[in-house]
Amino acid sequence: MRFLKAIPLFLFPAAGFFLFGCGSENKNYLNLNDSVHYVGINTCRQCHMDIYRTFIKTGMGQSFGLASRAKSAALFEPNTVVHDSFLNFSYHPYWEKDSFKIAEFRLAGKDTVYKRIEKVDYIIGSGQHTNSHMFSVNGYLHQIPITYYTQKGTWDLPPGFENGTNTRFSRKIGLECMSCHNALPGFVEGSENKFDFVPEGINCERCHGPGSAHVALKQKGVLVDTSREIDYSIVNPAKLSIDLQFDVCQRCHLQGNAVLKEGKSFFDFRPGMHLNEVMTVFLPKYKGADEEFIMASHADRLKRSECFIKSAAKKGSKTSLKPYRESLTCVTCHNPHVSVKFTDKSVFNSACINCHGNKVKTTCTEKPETRNASQDNCVGCHMPKSGSTDIPHVRITDHYIRKPVAAGEKEKIKKFIGLIAINEKNPASKTKAIAYINQFEKFDMRNTYLLDSARHYLLDTSPGDILENFPQLVQLAFFRQDFRQILNYVSLLGSQKLLATYHKKSFSNDDAWTLYRVGESYLKSGNAEQAFAFFKRAEELAPFSPDFQNKTGAALMALNRVKEAEHQFRQILSEDPEFSPAYCNLGYIHFLSGNLKLAESEYNRALALDPDYEQAVENKAGLYLAQNDKKKAKQVLTDFLKFHPDNKQIRLLLTRL
Repeated sequence: MRFLKAIPLFLFPAAGFFLFGCGSENKNYLNLNDSVHYVGINTCRQCHMDIYRTFIKTGMGQSFGLASRAKSAALFEPNTVVHDSFLNFSYHPYWEKDSFKIAEFRLAGKDTVYKRIEKVDYIIGSGQHTNSHMFSVNGYLHQIPITYYTQKGTWDLPPGFENGTNTRFSRKIGLECMSCHNALPGFVEGSENKFDFVPEGINCERCHGPGSAHVALKQKGVLVDTSREIDYSIVNPAKLSIDLQFDVCQRCHLQGNAVLKEGKSFFDFRPGMHLNEVMTVFLPKYKGADEEFIMASHADRLKRSECFIKSAAKKGSKTSLKPYRESLTCVTCHNPHVSVKFTDKSVFNSACINCHGNKVKTTCTEKPETRNASQDNCVGCHMPKSGSTDIPHVRITDHYIRKPVAAGEKEKIKKFIGLIAINEKNPASKTKAIAYINQFEKFDMRNTYLLDSARHYLLDTSPGDILENFPQLVQLAFFRQDFRQILNYVSLLGSQKLLATYHKKSFSNDDAWTLYRVGESYLKSGNAEQAFAFFKRAEELAPFSPDFQNKTGAALMALNRVKEAEHQFRQILSEDPEFSPAYCNLGYIHFLSGNLKLAESEYNRALALDPDYEQAVENKAGLYLAQNDKKKAKQVLTDFLKFHPDNKQIRLLLTRL
């Protein structure tokens, strides 16, 4: 499925709104059908201008946009510098006319020994909490390693880049990220982070579903009195059952470890569906950590509240046009069409009074003077603001409604319990295994006990078991660098059978990744011929992944098919000219052919993008040694060790010189 600018409208009959083949209970909704397309916010505004005017000012409406002075909430000072003390990089944000740029640099004393400048193309975040930044190279999106935190008015490293984990300009912005922080984009299948269309801000259809059927019917004059019945041409979340309405919000406000159902992508959820038809979302649970939560955990926190639990237990009317009025849901307190910045706190407190009534004043145990000082602000006491565990420098409202927690309760020792599926009661064993693997790969690669937990759910006692769980078993062994185990699995099943079995293209490139990991295992074992076969098939499934293409080139080099390898690396750079490994590999090809000047030029290009690229440093030192210039070789290695004194490999090479 692709989401492009040109959206055709489909005409449907005015009656008989029933669909077939849809897994959701709300089969009456026309826009759950795959043939119904997204029309974009500008089409919606033609009939709903009043809602558009307020929605566009909300956090969702302001979630994403082109980098401009108007979009940025940041303060820019000439001396603003963010320093990464772990990797010794510094960052300076600035405007050059109408272009927003980030300078990354490194100092040795007072001398600038490295500098790289990237233009910011997109700003992500409404500015209520943060502005983060992205750049695009031929449609390949990456995050820029600097964020503005608006509540504190400070620049710092982005979440996940702190404490030595700064990936600089290499963090890929994939479909999972973009599909929550923005309207649905045009994502290039066979890539990890290439887009051919990027919208600007979450739009109406993320909550109401695709609108082409709705528009077509209204253009034909088919109208519905929505005060008396449901307009099934488009989803109105207020008229969904409680759980389905929650799923609309949980699609993005239940951020966690999302495991997609087989054959599904992050494009596939539509309002009116159960979220677990598309994905199961897991969160790590810790004993003694009730006070800790991540930024987008609103739904999970709210569902823990007694207020929600008791209201959800009520038997509401099945014929109600607005079921949410009989239970506590997100829209009990939030009007999604109006920004919280323009919503008075009395609106939220009124929601408490509407349920608890006047007895609040007689049952509240807070001191009268404290209540008077806060003007009986229920929310301020029972839903306090605090920091999230995943994003620094922000304070957000905790949606776990409860009595204030005593100070001593906050000092419990935290103990990991396990991953808990939030939106599905009994997920399959394989789903649990994938969740633990994802938790390790995406969030916590230091804790191998997550891999042990995943292994618990995966059988490999027979060829049938191995085939059933092959991608996950391979991934586990790959993370443990147990390449021999991967090849044992392959020998039991047969390499040709595996090449024939894993042949599907997808937005997540699952089959391509499995083949890639097998190819890497063969390459590590010295079997370049088989490695090439698996890398080549992975590349065919994901032709816009430079990593896969680069490995195909490496296998070609191992097979001494140098001209083909050179063509491969140049092809990568024509697609993504900031992919540094391709420059390093081209440099090595030139070195082998005796063209040392060109080799040095390619190594320098790689190091201009990444001065800590160890392979390029080693190759450049080797090039100088080949020219009998031991002084320059030593200098290259010494310069590297100034910033990485604990690197054993480079220190060993220097010692040998």
